[in-house]
Amino acid sequence: MAAMFNLKDRVALVTGASQGIGRATALALAAAGAKVICAARNEEKLAGVAAEISATGAEARAIKMDVADSEQIKAGFKEIIERFGRLDILVNNAAVTRDTLALRMKAEDWEAVLKTNLTGAYVCIQQALGVMLRQRYGRIINVSSVVAQTGNAGQANYVAAKAGLIGLTKAIAVEIASRNITVNAVAPGFIGTPMTEGLSQQVKDAMLARIPLNRMGTDAEVAAAIVFLASEEAGYITGHVLDINGGMYMG
Repeated sequence: MAAMFNLKDRVALVTGASQGIGRATALALAAAGAKVICAARNEEKLAGVAAEISATGAEARAIKMDVADSEQIKAGFKEIIERFGRLDILVNNAAVTRDTLALRMKAEDWEAVLKTNLTGAYVCIQQALGVMLRQRYGRIINVSSVVAQTGNAGQANYVAAKAGLIGLTKAIAVEIASRNITVNAVAPGFIGTPMTEGLSQQVKDAMLARIPLNRMGTDAEVAAAIVFLASEEAGYITGHVLDINGGMYMG
């Protein structure tokens, strides 16, 4: 019997791949056999991730891409298609936060988060669809968040963008299902990543009190769910939001 979740010869792009969930996803996709393009703003960290993948014998490429800049996205996709001739898997993971209470939130803080977390994902999908529609095959996975489902004080911009990703997932899924392209989202809860490391112990304790499994998740656990959604075995799943939150939200 063939190994499950075998992504041999598939070409995958992961945005925000320099750390956290993006890095773990790039490593997991490569371990499943995919050729992985790692995209992010931080070239140094990105090169490190690509080297980590190459050291395992898998194929990796690093591309500097700020998803808040549509021209950088277009240039990156052009490079990918020229190099590989196809794109099978897109993981929209790049995200930023600019947290503050809505009353005090500056317009630029709202716009910066929406531009990266939502518009950037949309532009990446638009670029990917050209090649995926020709192939009549594709897997698009958007990384949303549990806060898109529960709300969270001080994060109106981030919550709106991540909730928007869920709506975007469903809209695109309906549009392109007939072409054998699936579009799904994962909604991680509190995951131990560089983004959460800086939180105070008091805040972490308050988080744990809301999680029935009584621990934070790992980036590898989120990556494993993404690999599943990218696989042949998940071919009949589309427009779905997979919660990875330790029971914190049960929708």
